[in-house]
Amino acid sequence: MHMQPDRRRQLSEFLRSRRERLTPDEVGLPRTGRRRTPGLRREELALLAGISATWYTYLEQGREIGVSEQVLNALAAALRLDRHERDHLLQLAGHAPVAEAEEPEPLTAEAGAVPLLLQPNPAYIIGGTYDVLSHNQAAHELFPRLITEEDRPANFVRWVFLEPVARDVLVDWETEARGLLGRLRTLATRHAGDPRYTRLIEDLNGGSPQVREWWPQYEVQARHSGRKRLRHPQRGAIDYAYTAFHLAEQPEQTLVVYFDSSEPPEGGAVVTGQ
Repeated sequence: MHMQPDRRRQLSEFLRSRRERLTPDEVGLPRTGRRRTPGLRREELALLAGISATWYTYLEQGREIGVSEQVLNALAAALRLDRHERDHLLQLAGHAPVAEAEEPEPLTAEAGAVPLLLQPNPAYIIGGTYDVLSHNQAAHELFPRLITEEDRPANFVRWVFLEPVARDVLVDWETEARGLLGRLRTLATRHAGDPRYTRLIEDLNGGSPQVREWWPQYEVQARHSGRKRLRHPQRGAIDYAYTAFHLAEQPEQTLVVYFDSSEPPEGGAVVTGQ
């Protein structure tokens, strides 16, 4: 199976970024001589994966060669990729279904009402490109200027990277922003060719020096629940637990709910990360 030039380039950059983050000590190889670049050498990775060093070099150089799923799995194991990174590698190489561009599905009235029912806990529903489709008043207060009167819909990724107040609200801004960008890359790869993702990524690259620096590093993540520290405009810094639910009819749409972790919900249950 042969790939388009842009896919070959993305695959090349992803492989190189993951190779350079590993050290010989981590994979049980002896250190030999001085190294001009960080991480494993190409021939060392090829040895670990049980493939030809020349063939791997061609692959990382973006040459037009075929690559089997078996070889990709061997590379994923040698690079110690997690499940999401492995899926990303397979998608880049054309061994996973890529979604066709499609019109965004409208949010049903029933689903859109759910965040209102969760007041006073901040809650919102986002689409696949992080457009905010529905939210409650508590979310409006916790994320200032996320919901505006502009023509285009509110977008959580644009808010994090392009709205200055986000750096005050997100106490650990860099950690949260890098994770969010990794989740966006995972979704963008799954929806290769969808102009909504292309436009969003172009906007981010145009307006954020951090995106221009981090995007080539090819970090990937999946959406998940967890904890984060947010600065409430009236109450100050608060440790929040948050959880995410995919809507049954529209799995790309996600309900996100925040809880003050110092105040367990009624019944004593505490929401924790996965």
